[in-house]
Amino acid sequence: MELSTILRPECTACATPGSKKKVLELISELAAAQYPNLSSQAIFESLLVREKMGSTGIGNGIAIPHGRLPDIKDPIAVLIKCDEPIPFDAIDNQPVDILFALVVPADQCQQHLSTLSAMAEKLSDKLILKQLRKATTKEELYQVITG
Repeated sequence: MELSTILRPECTACATPGSKKKVLELISELAAAQYPNLSSQAIFESLLVREKMGSTGIGNGIAIPHGRLPDIKDPIAVLIKCDEPIPFDAIDNQPVDILFALVVPADQCQQHLSTLSAMAEKLSDKLILKQLRKATTKEELYQVITG
């Protein structure tokens, strides 16, 4: 799956959320703004359910929050670069500054896992990660991650 099919430019942001809760709220708001049939609260709750099972902070300043919703047909992605790293309970105990969030239809578990795996692999590329961290606009973020 091409990343540009699930990540809209409007769902990328450079922000200073300050906390894990605030960044998950921002992710939810960005996604809901692009998909009017979704409530930001439903998205936020789906992300929280997953975080309660264990942090999605995968280390090296990266988190991949994800959740499932029964009333969507297509996956929705959101990319956030935090201007200041935030505590996220990551596996390496380091704060997070790059978040790639994914909300998928509840019945597409296998596709969900392969998309998460592909994203984790892309974010492990040191050059891509460096470019994401240097990006100062959401347009730059989008170009780096989809390029």
